[in-house]
Amino acid sequence: MSASQNLSALLILLERAEVERDEALQALQQARARADAARMQANQLTDYRQEYQQRWTQQFAQRTTVDILGCYQTFGNRLDQAITSQGNVASHAETHLATAQALVRERELRVASVRKLIERRRLEQMRGLLRQEQKATDEQAARAALTAYGPAMRLSA
Repeated sequence: MSASQNLSALLILLERAEVERDEALQALQQARARADAARMQANQLTDYRQEYQQRWTQQFAQRTTVDILGCYQTFGNRLDQAITSQGNVASHAETHLATAQALVRERELRVASVRKLIERRRLEQMRGLLRQEQKATDEQAARAALTAYGPAMRLSA
């Protein structure tokens, strides 16, 4: 494979790595939005539970019936279950967010690695061209010297 073909292949690889990184970034944004929404929902449920307890504590201070107390406890239990469930959803969303962050880091590292490799290949090509130019210049100088001093060098020998 020639140097230009090798570089072309690396440029295609870089393009693909950038697309994968961009897709991972988009997935990260979505995961972050889902985690934020799940966390906010869990916090709202917890806040509501506190407000509910405060409201009914005041109500119980005045007077209440056994039926109302039973309804309070049943609803409170359901609210606790909802808080637990939403906490699990938020935890799962946080785990998914961490996975998405790790994937973005991995993809960014891949893009950086391919860019570095391309840079090295370009430097190698540039050095090769400079060596060829130097060799051509040296050969041309040698021919010019041979042409200019050639007859004189033959006579003195």
